[in-house]
Amino acid sequence: MNSQKYKKDINKKIKSIIKNGANNLRKTIKRMPRKVKIIASILLILILIIIIFSIYLQEEGKQKYIEYNGNNLNESKYPGYKELIDELQEKHPNWSFTLFYTRLDWNQVIQNEGHSDTRTNPLNLIPDSSEYPEDWKCEIDGDKKFDNGTWLCASHKAIEYQMDPRNILNEENIFQFKELTYVENAQTIEGINEITEDTFLQGNNISEALIQAGKNANLDPYFIASRLIQEQGRKGTVLSQGYEYNGTTIYNPFNINATGNSTSEIIENAAEYAYNQGWDSLEKGLIGGIEFMKKGYIDKGQNTLYLQKFDIVNQDGNLYTNQYMQNLLAPMSEASNMLEIYEASDTIDSNLNFIIPLYENMPEEISER
Repeated sequence: MNSQKYKKDINKKIKSIIKNGANNLRKTIKRMPRKVKIIASILLILILIIIIFSIYLQEEGKQKYIEYNGNNLNESKYPGYKELIDELQEKHPNWSFTLFYTRLDWNQVIQNEGHSDTRTNPLNLIPDSSEYPEDWKCEIDGDKKFDNGTWLCASHKAIEYQMDPRNILNEENIFQFKELTYVENAQTIEGINEITEDTFLQGNNISEALIQAGKNANLDPYFIASRLIQEQGRKGTVLSQGYEYNGTTIYNPFNINATGNSTSEIIENAAEYAYNQGWDSLEKGLIGGIEFMKKGYIDKGQNTLYLQKFDIVNQDGNLYTNQYMQNLLAPMSEASNMLEIYEASDTIDSNLNFIIPLYENMPEEISER
């Protein structure tokens, strides 16, 4: 939705209210004594003004998407964005950028994404590795292990760093914001072959199937391949190679419902889901998984890697609940894979669109690691 259409919609709604209100006002006033008419007119006008102002505030408080044109970003309200977007635009003239006004307060977002005593499991996890700073572990759980025993609860500082859009507005990380739609001639079989070489997805038949599946679902096939490698690793797991469950070999290549606090529990939960869906072949698992992502995330407005990790889209009336994965670093890793595919297929400068989230009350300083 562009800003011009958005303003027209608001103006149309306000004009309709004024017109209907004026007609009703005239009819009512005609039946009143003169003194009462004057008082009633003033009161009704005041009520009408209050109603219009209330509607205006409601409309302004809604999340909206506006195409960036180089001049429609308030730098004082959203510091540090414009220069970074303009730099990317200059390097890649075919790229477009959509400003996503989340209407969410930055500090409240971090608070809601962080762990608390009211949650059983954290929304965000980091690998249990010395590679990450000590203060990236959340204070509540410290060294407590989650998932398969190799993950730790992420701190507010870690979440701030990974969520701050200004840390992503660069060529290395920007694909976290890429709109995950199919773009004709931007995604090729050669690109899929490049990224899937020496993986469980290797083969021209699978590459063609991924391209067609993406086209059918209006999803970026490079995203699909990247998500599969992110979930299964390059060699795949028992969930992509075939797992015996209730006497049936099932496949769950997207690791859907793969939750639990041990490897066996994670696999069993994912296997049970695939079994109930009837995914008894890799093809069925792929098609079913793509449909799951489309209905469960893309159709709800979570159409970037970033938005699938961080549920800040209020389209379904809920926030912070519909998040695809707990791995805080997943969008960065998947974006790296997607960038690699686009570069390898020489389609990096296609007509790609990137959705940039804007938060209220952003600090001047970019979040640091």
